[in-house]
Amino acid sequence: MSSAGQSAESREARADRPAQVAPAGAAAPMHGPAGAPPAASGQVIFIGNGRCYHTMDWYRNAQELLAPRIVPFATDLVESEGQLRLLRPTDPVIALWNIDRLMFARQSAGGNLWRNLVKAAMIPLQVWKTRRIARAHAQHANLVFHAHSMYYLWICWLAGVDYVGTPQGSEILVRPGKSRIYRCLAGKALRAAKAVTVDSVNMQNRIRELGGGSSILIQNGIDVAAIRRTTAAAPRERAKIVSNRGLYPLYRIDQILAGRAHSAPDRPITFIYPSWEDNYKAKCFRALRGGDADLGRLPTRQQMYELLVQTFLVVSIPASDSSPRSVYEAVFCGCCVAVVDNPWIDQLPDCMKARLHRVDLADADWFGKAVERARIITRSPYVPSERAVELFDQKRALQRLAGLCYGLEAAGGKSDARAVRPV
Repeated sequence: MSSAGQSAESREARADRPAQVAPAGAAAPMHGPAGAPPAASGQVIFIGNGRCYHTMDWYRNAQELLAPRIVPFATDLVESEGQLRLLRPTDPVIALWNIDRLMFARQSAGGNLWRNLVKAAMIPLQVWKTRRIARAHAQHANLVFHAHSMYYLWICWLAGVDYVGTPQGSEILVRPGKSRIYRCLAGKALRAAKAVTVDSVNMQNRIRELGGGSSILIQNGIDVAAIRRTTAAAPRERAKIVSNRGLYPLYRIDQILAGRAHSAPDRPITFIYPSWEDNYKAKCFRALRGGDADLGRLPTRQQMYELLVQTFLVVSIPASDSSPRSVYEAVFCGCCVAVVDNPWIDQLPDCMKARLHRVDLADADWFGKAVERARIITRSPYVPSERAVELFDQKRALQRLAGLCYGLEAAGGKSDARAVRPV
């Protein structure tokens, strides 16, 4: 190859590695300090939505437990539609074809449709870009992508790269029943994956029905250590009622407010939510009363834990659910959680089931009864069993994942991500 061709190829490879920006007066080597893995060692690259809380939680845990390895993050969405930015300036981000500038100013039903159309149109470019990223990291003997959500599973499948897939609950339990084309494509992407991780037995069974084969059950872990520190310093009195799910019709926030109005109108509710649809939010919040608090998306999980340790009742009644991390966090924080009947409940350890109150939405007084039951349940502190900690501690969950799916050893050190140019 000519020197000009080699130079062009080198430029292409560099463009698909994380952009490195060294601090003033310091170098920024890709593989960290002495003792970090050599260039030919294994590498995992996360690929997903940079605005998704669940994806970013997985990513943060991977950064911590795989340090001093650099864990790049490839994404096409970083900050748009009024969502708070979750990626940090120091994260080693690889830009897919970024579509933030094409999105609406706020999230809405029309904006959701437009986003899906744009992402569908971008699939050929995203596939091409993913192949380039794989070539740029070809020096790694065991390169694997970790694709979060079905769209990125499709990208990795079409790009022909090795990948681990982590689909979302609705992508397995709901959407295949609405579209034959989706069902077919989902089955193909699941079968082609090196491994698929799910957070419930219900999802495992559904993946087998889709022809996706076996999958690995790894719970959406929670930060047990941080919760323990927070509960140790918490006030004894719990006075709050909280709704902690997204503001979408799926989560039936309007029914929470209607239930409160019928059977406990004097009980204020605090609303926290990672994302929302503007039209649905406006419809629901017309029913807010004096004393209600709209806190929106809290900047940190620590702030959420500090709220939950003051809470006696969390209400979570979605029409469909897989394995809700937000419920598990509330339980570990000592709350009672009002839930509708779901298969995931039967898989929980007894100590966690005991903090749940199953409601019947056909009973007009369900909300008031939940308040009374929660007062009784929260008289006693929550003490997790060893099985509960083993299942839900995020560090243990990722250590299992690193060995089973990445072929890497989780070192458990502090993250060593270098300052990079944000996309």
